[in-house]
Amino acid sequence: MNIFKRIFKIGEAQANKAVDNLEDPITMTEQGIRDMKADLNKSVEAMAQVKALAIRSKNERDEHVAKAKDYESKAMLILKKAHSGDMEVEAADRLTKEALAKKEEAQQHANRASADTEKFDKNVAQLKETIETIKGNITNWENELKTLKARVKVSDATKNVNKQMAELDSTGTVSMLERMKEKVAQDEALAEAYGDLAKTTKSVDDEIDAAADMSESKLDDDLAKLKEQLGIKKDEA
Repeated sequence: MNIFKRIFKIGEAQANKAVDNLEDPITMTEQGIRDMKADLNKSVEAMAQVKALAIRSKNERDEHVAKAKDYESKAMLILKKAHSGDMEVEAADRLTKEALAKKEEAQQHANRASADTEKFDKNVAQLKETIETIKGNITNWENELKTLKARVKVSDATKNVNKQMAELDSTGTVSMLERMKEKVAQDEALAEAYGDLAKTTKSVDDEIDAAADMSESKLDDDLAKLKEQLGIKKDEA
């Protein structure tokens, strides 16, 4: 039992290898259609030749049938002449026999030609049926070829897209995009941190200036000097 399984596996492997080594299916299908068209041309040519033989045998049949009738008519005419006394009976009988023999020979040829005609007509009918079958097969395979071409285009496009998608990770594109997203997020966080520091951090000079702000005292001094110039005493004011 095991040996049969091994043989089957070997045969299956060889069959798969043969399929893998096949040419492009579109090219194979186009070649098959060309072969069928060549067969169609041969069948049409053969049918024309057989039909010519049928026509010829039919013409021969009609010709021999006409000869047979002609010899029969002549034999009857000879007998009539002998009966009417226009010919000697002995000569009339001899010629009548010859005419009847010729008639029989012509009839045999007519029968043979008729059999040939019937045979050739059957051959023509068979060839015509074969031609119609080949035409139908060609039409079907041409339609199949159109469908096959469309399927191959879709298959190739799908294969290329899937291949590109499958190779994205292997080429590091996805990893690179993830690293870029992480770096941008980090830069955004750092920028926000700097902004917060800029709002909350003050220098020592800023603190000193704020503490030593004399603007209000200076205004009081300026007001007192102006009153003094006008002779306005502090109590009067």
